Amino acid sequence: MALVLGAAAVLATTLGGLFALKRADRLHLILGFSAGAVLGVALFDLLPESFELGRTSYASTTIALFIGVGFFAYTLLNNVILLHPESEDDAFTPSSRRGALGAASLSLHSFLDGVGIGLAFKVSTTVGAVVAAAVLAHDFSDGINTVSVVLRNRGRGVRALRWLAVDAIAPLLGVASTYLYSLSQARLGLVLAIFCGCFLYIGASDLLPESHHRHPKRLTIALNICGAALIWLTIHLASI
Repeated sequence: MALVLGAAAVLATTLGGLFALKRADRLHLILGFSAGAVLGVALFDLLPESFELGRTSYASTTIALFIGVGFFAYTLLNNVILLHPESEDDAFTPSSRRGALGAASLSLHSFLDGVGIGLAFKVSTTVGAVVAAAVLAHDFSDGINTVSVVLRNRGRGVRALRWLAVDAIAPLLGVASTYLYSLSQARLGLVLAIFCGCFLYIGASDLLPESHHRHPKRLTIALNICGAALIWLTIHLASI
């Protein structure tokens, strides 16, 4: 199942990249729903699950620390390595090398997404499925960002498609890598805490602002809530 969902992440990333190449105007609605779904997974699933698994060996403050580590590590990756340049007038001169660096960083992130899916399935099928739902939701955005960062930095369509292929296959490789090692439940709790922090950043600082950028706010807010509510409902029904 983990490998199947890893393959689904490949499809989601590819569709996102093709969407970016076509420059569809309805993108903000998809991003709005995705933002709510990613935040829902972080708050309603990964957060409680990390405390549940880790409490036998680690204090709650330690688990909270790892959530913070995940949040700020992704902040560092996103801003220092410059995955998402602010605008065409960025202080750095666009170049194919910079575009390649951004695309490679996004591909690394997609690989780690796959690792998250694989490790979540080692906790339970339900946790794995919910984490996979969040990964699928924002991998669509990753595909968009990969194409955008290459095109913005003097890359051509063919070059963008090549990097999109690398980014698309990365989550499947990440899932496959988790079959090579195992972790105790307590350590899995810490790993889930890190991913919780990452998803909080992705949802709140990346997808959420992007979904509201220059578009009607009420419908986007409604989709934010729908995305989070769907995740909550899925988790609630799975626990009955």
